[in-house]
Amino acid sequence: MSITSFFLIAAQAGAAATSEARLGGRAMDSEILSMILKAGPMVKAIMCILLLASIISWCIVLVKFFQYTRASGNSARFLDSFWKSRSLANLYGETGDYGPSPIAQVFRVGYQELTRVHKAKLSTSAAIENVQRALRRSATAESTRLFKYLPFLASCGNATPFIGLFGTVWGIMGSFQEIGIKGSANLAAVAPGISEALVATAAGLATAIPAVIFFNFFNSRLKILETDMSNFMSDFINILERDLLKKTPQPSSTPDLEF
Repeated sequence: MSITSFFLIAAQAGAAATSEARLGGRAMDSEILSMILKAGPMVKAIMCILLLASIISWCIVLVKFFQYTRASGNSARFLDSFWKSRSLANLYGETGDYGPSPIAQVFRVGYQELTRVHKAKLSTSAAIENVQRALRRSATAESTRLFKYLPFLASCGNATPFIGLFGTVWGIMGSFQEIGIKGSANLAAVAPGISEALVATAAGLATAIPAVIFFNFFNSRLKILETDMSNFMSDFINILERDLLKKTPQPSSTPDLEF
């Protein structure tokens, strides 16, 4: 046999195996769908609950992915502008260009409070404390906004395996009832009902695993953003203590924010 013939036979065998695998996969998908349709009302209801939970989870994942990506990118841009800017007043006017950046929002609130305490002509220590409180409140509000809907992913990851398991137990109970009615306990009588029941467990795991993975992923991203906000607040307060609030107050209603 020539080498060319050998590779030709091998290619034909590979194509045949691929075709069989595709047919087998389609047959398996058809069997799973058939088992779901033949399942009892309770199992079908559980499958509907799991499907709804999965759809909601993936919607949250997509929304949060774009939200965190924009928040991280806009915050990085804002920090770059913050350290390059020589005027906080000008930077405040540009904060709208950074979209839903949590750090830009913290700066916006801090600057507004700084303007108020300057108008009130408070002492340096009192002004610093007021600005710090405003920054902390804003950072907490931003963290809460970013954390919104993540608890659903955590609950979904914890609950859906047990919901699927409940469907499995219910389906197996039905199978045992069928055994009692038919009076036969052979594999042919038991296997269809148990297979239908195990689909619920598989569906529960398929819903829970992505939810847990993405909850941990977004939670780690949130901690990074919270750390960045905390570092920014410290830097902002240091700038105020060093360069701004120690200056002699101006008679105008707006503080001198050049640095």
